[in-house]
Amino acid sequence: MSVLRAMDASNAYSQALGKGASAVSGGNGMSAREALSGGNGFGDMLKSVVTDVSQVTKVSEKAAVAGLNRQMDLTDVVSAVSNAEMVLDTVVAVRDKVIQAYQEIVRMPI
Repeated sequence: MSVLRAMDASNAYSQALGKGASAVSGGNGMSAREALSGGNGFGDMLKSVVTDVSQVTKVSEKAAVAGLNRQMDLTDVVSAVSNAEMVLDTVVAVRDKVIQAYQEIVRMPI
């Protein structure tokens, strides 16, 4: 199950980047300067990911309320909540890696 979640997270992250799964698995060969000179920067990507997480969370909340009101099948509710949990776990994992990278840079001798 964790392999499936990792693949789903990888696919969701690559879709958020808008570059398809090949960009996540092998990279596109662009240097950092080339990537920054493009129209889509890190800030735009981050804004897009936060918006997507917000939308997934809202869908999950609506599914939970519909399930409580017996307007939605229980398996659909569980699926929506599980999807929101997976997306949130991915965001937390990326955040932790960014913080870890920042701490490593701060520890570097000048």
